[in-house]
Amino acid sequence: MKIQAKFKVGTHQNSSNIPTIVQGSKCPSGPAMINTFSGGFDYTYDWPIHYQPLDTQNQSLCQAYMDVSPKETTGDEKVIMMLHGKNFCSQTWNATAKVMLDQGYRVILPDQIGFCKSDKPDSYQFSLHQLALNTKTILDTLGVKRLTVMGHSMGGMLSARFALMYPEMVDRLVMVDPIGLEDWKAKGVPYLPIDDIYRQEAASNYTSISGYENATYYINNWKPEYDVWVNMLLKVYDGSLADTYAFNQALVTDMVYTQPIVYELPLLGDIPNSLLIVGDKDNTAIGKQWSPPDVQATLGHYDVLGREAAQAIGGNCTLIHYPNLGHAPQISDPDIFHQNLTGWLNETD
Repeated sequence: MKIQAKFKVGTHQNSSNIPTIVQGSKCPSGPAMINTFSGGFDYTYDWPIHYQPLDTQNQSLCQAYMDVSPKETTGDEKVIMMLHGKNFCSQTWNATAKVMLDQGYRVILPDQIGFCKSDKPDSYQFSLHQLALNTKTILDTLGVKRLTVMGHSMGGMLSARFALMYPEMVDRLVMVDPIGLEDWKAKGVPYLPIDDIYRQEAASNYTSISGYENATYYINNWKPEYDVWVNMLLKVYDGSLADTYAFNQALVTDMVYTQPIVYELPLLGDIPNSLLIVGDKDNTAIGKQWSPPDVQATLGHYDVLGREAAQAIGGNCTLIHYPNLGHAPQISDPDIFHQNLTGWLNETD
């Protein structure tokens, strides 16, 4: 039986009395957590931070998240969870979160273990399954049974894994430029030892981060407002747990390199409604920078990968693609992104 996917083209503060997380400590809680910081990350978020205790891999860790409700609710609660990418934090979703709040959604925004305001363990077996389980623990604590799951980049990869593990919880799935739509190792990307990746991560600075994001996220169309997200990352890379964070990021890179979702995309066809949003000029590919030129040329063609992924998922998947955008359409053209996102959500409500 031939499965046809649907396609749609889009147009173009720190205070001494604020508690912080100490590795292995009891997670802080209570109203004093408004705009707190933790994990070597002194950065103010838009909404109060909560912490989920996790007993995981023989460690007691704390996972940060925001849980924000709309000012007005009408009848049944609508919930959306937004999962961040590797070079992002939950705060990066702030503009989209505000749009969803205006649409009447309760918004849940986790920081994954190893990232941003969450604990950064000295050693951890990072896997998409583990991160999905950690995230579900937050939802279980909050009593959320069913929701829309949306993720960007690595978060798109993770949202797919979450949907595969817990399909009974996922009413709608939204993936924004997810990585893992191709198997980089099978295409010839050589394995780079974690120690080597760690050294690259530890050397991150404004020039390396902004240069990569300009070429991949914004297609050499840099705007001054993008600096806020580079400076956010630098707060972690230069924080008190900088070395641990860099090592965690090396482990995360190994995770996404070894765990592509491309082979399981057809299984997502069981989700009632799924939306795949991609910028056709996105060229993200893990390991591209350490691959030989002939391999580099085959990687990260999202104008092709998006269509292939939508067809693999099948008839319940809608593809919205932007011919002139890159890896972060929600940042580079938020107006059209939010128009398309809310339109699809309303259509499938």
